[in-house]
Amino acid sequence: MYKAMLFDLDGTLVETAPEIFDATNATLEECGYETVTQEQINSWIGHGTRALLIKALAFIHNQSIEEIEAGPILAGALPVFDKHYQRCCGTTSYLYPHVIEVVKKLGAQGIKLAVVTNKESRYTDRVLAAHGLTELFDIVVSGDSFPVKKPDPTSILDCLEQWQVSADDALFVGDSSIDAATARNAGIDVWLLPYGYNMGEPIESANPDRVIQDFSELVA
Repeated sequence: MYKAMLFDLDGTLVETAPEIFDATNATLEECGYETVTQEQINSWIGHGTRALLIKALAFIHNQSIEEIEAGPILAGALPVFDKHYQRCCGTTSYLYPHVIEVVKKLGAQGIKLAVVTNKESRYTDRVLAAHGLTELFDIVVSGDSFPVKKPDPTSILDCLEQWQVSADDALFVGDSSIDAATARNAGIDVWLLPYGYNMGEPIESANPDRVIQDFSELVA
């Protein structure tokens, strides 16, 4: 039995891609640009919404990531995206099967619980609150909680230090190669779910310790 479990958010606890799609395309339309597909959005999820917007703008303008980051296009689009995503957060997203019941059961067993996501905190907080998750976790680490994001292990290591839990007693649950790399970098086990966003690649390619079909397997 693990003493601590840490969870990714998007594609693991909550299906958020539809509202990220809505916010991104509303931003692109307001800025006078072409829109993108849901499939493209899904393939760009994982490094935070700023990185996702940069990839969308780079695709539309046929520019490199570096060119978008250094130019005026991003500066103009960021506040527009923030407006639309603040509006969309928690509106069309939904919990994956068994999430609430399993997280409550794990907490009742005394297991330390954390959310570790690359999503910026202002969006993380809204999504968690919208789905009744906020109070179920001991720690929430967002993409702007530290100067570095996943796959850097700082977020995991900080949680373990706060809890005084060893790496051998901790598990990371996610849906992508980013999550797998984060767990490996922190020296903890990782179980991955197949229904999230792994940039179009089979989840087995991330070489997790285990692939689970849904949250019920965490308490099986």
